[in-house]
Amino acid sequence: MNTYEITKDIVEVPLSSPFFRDKIKRFLEANGLRMESLDSYYVMEDAAGSIVAGAGIAGDVLKCLAVAPEVRSEGLLVPLVSRIMSDHASPSFKVFTKPEYQAVFESLGFRLLASAPLAVLLEKGHGLEDYCSYLRSFRRPGRNGVVVMNANPFTLGHQYLLQQAASQVDHLFVIPVKEDVSMFSYEERRAMICAGSAGPAAEGIYFSGRGPKNQIPSAIANPSHDSNHVDEGPSANENYFSQGFAKNQFSPAIATPSRREECHSERSEESKGITVLEGSDYVISAATFPTYFLKDLSTAAETQMQLDVDLYDKWIAPALGATVRFVGSEPLDALTNRYNQLITNPTLVERLSIHGEVVSASRVRRALEKGCFPEAASLCPASTHAYLLAYLADKALREELDTPGKPGLVCPESAGAHRDMDYRTMLAGIAALRPWWPRMVLAASARELMELGIAAEKDMLAATGGVNTHRGAIFCMGITLNALGAWMGGVDNEEVVRKRIVEISKAIFRYQLKDSELAPRGARAMAADGYRQVFEDWLPYYKSGAGELKTLLKIMSTLDDTCVVKRVGADRAQEVKREADEILRCAQNDKLMEMCNRYASEGISPGGAADMLALTIFISYINL
Repeated sequence: MNTYEITKDIVEVPLSSPFFRDKIKRFLEANGLRMESLDSYYVMEDAAGSIVAGAGIAGDVLKCLAVAPEVRSEGLLVPLVSRIMSDHASPSFKVFTKPEYQAVFESLGFRLLASAPLAVLLEKGHGLEDYCSYLRSFRRPGRNGVVVMNANPFTLGHQYLLQQAASQVDHLFVIPVKEDVSMFSYEERRAMICAGSAGPAAEGIYFSGRGPKNQIPSAIANPSHDSNHVDEGPSANENYFSQGFAKNQFSPAIATPSRREECHSERSEESKGITVLEGSDYVISAATFPTYFLKDLSTAAETQMQLDVDLYDKWIAPALGATVRFVGSEPLDALTNRYNQLITNPTLVERLSIHGEVVSASRVRRALEKGCFPEAASLCPASTHAYLLAYLADKALREELDTPGKPGLVCPESAGAHRDMDYRTMLAGIAALRPWWPRMVLAASARELMELGIAAEKDMLAATGGVNTHRGAIFCMGITLNALGAWMGGVDNEEVVRKRIVEISKAIFRYQLKDSELAPRGARAMAADGYRQVFEDWLPYYKSGAGELKTLLKIMSTLDDTCVVKRVGADRAQEVKREADEILRCAQNDKLMEMCNRYASEGISPGGAADMLALTIFISYINL
């Protein structure tokens, strides 16, 4: 076969095309590889259009590199890899490849990081070197141990593992899995580990721009201790809660704020002997061990496990001066159990069991997925509860959004009465709020809750391009989450939570609402009443099996929705209530569809009812 004109023959293949994806898959299978998740893939073809060489990239990892046997003497791999690195700027590149290709990559400036019988891992750049330098800054004298954990979420089992491990060494280092492909984000999982282990959070940053994200404005992270100081709060034009009201709902609180405990900014007592480090791409990540996240026990997984263990032994453990690696016994997950077997001289800690059943993060996730907070909370330390509540708040907002056939509201198939937002805009707003929910649970004062609400709103607007998607939800969900923070102290009954909602509302408003301010029953008045309609009317109706859409209509038929009033006036708003009640009673789909079309054309959007539906769904998860 003739030598190729290399440069012009390298083509990036459109991975979005099923035809080309299938073509790549067949090529890889013919060369003993399988298709993986990729950002881009480049190929070289022969005159007949068959792929003879290919290479892909995902993030900064080169993957799926193969050259057909008949052209392996042509030197096609080097120009392919050079093209990928030219097109995808990155401070470092990693590659999994067969041992016979090691010399090729070393000629391109890569160096060996880890090896296994069937594959090698190499890197071009200083990523691992920088991470090891970061780790060395935390080295301690004595007998040091390491635990690597995903903690998705952090359970009583994880806490038990760390307690047992810490008792056997002079100092214990905890490395969270960094990959963000879990139910809880890396930042959430690391924060849970910090809080649940009572260990100091390592503050060093080993990559520029790659260290811990701190999304908390300084005014929130470090509120004033001066009880005589009164913050003037936000101006009326920058906060949703002031719109349409004489005073804004998140006005300066009278309660004295207290210091926040933040994973990234606070250090616990060193005597605890635990330091929570930053995770990286070099310890159980999509770069070193992608099948971990697929729970795929295969030949590829076995090779990746061997590489990950070798990487730890050669680089991570020496950088920390660690001589012991602790793992929990794994009776449930075959892949994790096999990984534990491959670890060099692991120290095994038997898993914690409650009532004869192993405590596992998967049990907690199953409880959360079916909306059962009490079950999930019973398997986790109190320090994790705020993050469980945050997940359920997010889940409730998504449940409301995903409800089809809502008159005038955004849903998967329609933007309803809105011209400035759609389903994707709403999703962006929900995602922007997720990091703020646990902070609202833990807010120590009404002023702090106010500041968090305002900051959350700014993040929401930034994510949606300035579109108001969830201002009302921030308010009602934020107050309720803070009231539910009483779970942290063992309070788990409806009466106490409702009382707390009233107390928080009064502290925010700084005065008792007058009767004249209770009509229409807007956001402030409903909060000051402890969301009585939610608990006494809508929640029982929803829990009876009515479903999301019927519950929305029930809410629409009884709520004085200020969103509707603002759009079409008080008289039309009363008609909307009557129409919702009629639809609820007749239960005719054609009339509901007609209502949806009419509200879309009239610009009627019952946003307040949507917020109350989300709140009702959320409270149903708590099962007070």
